[in-house]
Amino acid sequence: MAFPFPQMSRRRSAGYSRSAFGRGGGSRSGFGQRGKGIPIRLLIGLAIVAFSLFSYYFKTDANPITGEEQRVALDDEADEVAIGLQAAPQMAQQHGGFIENTAASALVDQVGEELVRGMEEVWLDNGQSPYPFEFHLLQDPKTVNAFALPGGQVFITRALYDRLETRGRLAGVLGHEIGHVIARHGNQRMAEQKRNQGIMSGVAVASGSMNTARMAQLAVQVSSMAHGREQELESDKWGVRLMPIVGYNPEDLIEVMNILEAASGGSKQPEFASTHPSPDNRRQTIADAIADLPQELPGVLDRVDMRKTDEPLPPIGRSSRSRGPGPSLRDLFGG
Repeated sequence: MAFPFPQMSRRRSAGYSRSAFGRGGGSRSGFGQRGKGIPIRLLIGLAIVAFSLFSYYFKTDANPITGEEQRVALDDEADEVAIGLQAAPQMAQQHGGFIENTAASALVDQVGEELVRGMEEVWLDNGQSPYPFEFHLLQDPKTVNAFALPGGQVFITRALYDRLETRGRLAGVLGHEIGHVIARHGNQRMAEQKRNQGIMSGVAVASGSMNTARMAQLAVQVSSMAHGREQELESDKWGVRLMPIVGYNPEDLIEVMNILEAASGGSKQPEFASTHPSPDNRRQTIADAIADLPQELPGVLDRVDMRKTDEPLPPIGRSSRSRGPGPSLRDLFGG
């Protein structure tokens, strides 16, 4: 294969000489060597990329709940739990602190634990989950959101809780977040970030061009967002699976999507530019997952209790208390 790099001329002008340090033109020694063969920096860059890809694709670990082989940064569940526990106080502080000692916070914990027991019944033969789940209600009255950390720390903001109105919708939100933990999505993202950083570093070294490095970074970001959308849909499916096991109607998860769409004010951006799928895509995925339940979990829909599903949520009230900040997340997630 021909490479588009300058080749040494066989003809030299009279009196032309070269020193060991490359003065006078012609080929150069060292990092940016020219002449016959491939420049050293290209070889180094390719080696960095190859090592990053090899480390990512040839290192897998079995999911402790589903048995699926996954590419993760941490293959010990205890490390996932430790990261979540360390990060939880700071994450809570960013949303105004924890709400404690209220009927609402007690119900969030109760519904979350119900869903975990349902998962343990079906996927672990009533064994204990390797993740010690904890469910938290946060003070934030403006941010409509719920999220989970590796290892089982699950959060829902007051702004979202107040919009849900029923126990079934709360179960849909928490079931989705439990799905993120079961599928080890946070752990997978850490592995992907390490791989992507290696790719971008290798491209920067090989090309020697900031523009090329920026293009590589953009490509990596687009790929990461696409995988993030896949993870959201996977967690929606987990919500559908878990809800009816303990009596909740999985169709309430579709209503949660309507609530989230309304909370966004109707603002939309192209799906390819978002970390989350479009509401229409999510609603269709949920409907398809519900249709698949009779084959995936025979008889599970017979467990649905509509009185339980439609039970109103208790208001949060004014007696809630919040706890203070925890350690920084910078060392954990590079933020």
